Amino acid sequence: MKPKLYEKYVKSGTLRMEWKDFPYQGRESVDAALAARAAQAQGAFWEYHDLVYENQSSGNSGGYNEESLAALAEEAGLDVDRFREDLESARYEGVVQADFEEGQGLGISGTPTFFINGEVLVGLQPLETFERAIEEAEREAGGG
Repeated sequence: MKPKLYEKYVKSGTLRMEWKDFPYQGRESVDAALAARAAQAQGAFWEYHDLVYENQSSGNSGGYNEESLAALAEEAGLDVDRFREDLESARYEGVVQADFEEGQGLGISGTPTFFINGEVLVGLQPLETFERAIEEAEREAGGG
């Protein structure tokens, strides 16, 4: 879905997509968010993100431990030593925590949650739902 929305709306300037961390399922979800930020530092956020989601386990079951996160980093072609250093230093803890607190302030209670000009879409949605919301927001803004 992301590539379709990107091609259709982001490239034209209609839509700006922004990622925020919301690690609400405990320490393992925080660690996964920190790992994704470490991947981002190497220019591979989305590649790593996709691998994390493809390999997810139930919350706090040991699936997102240091070894499994490093294995995903290797699979994504990252510099694993640098990745481990970033993860162990908790370099991105403040950013992840700030995103989480912002989400709580907005009333978010789970993921995924999307905001399109104030309209809240909770949970996985079909592409058509996003297109409708984006096009409605564009009409309201006077752009179409």
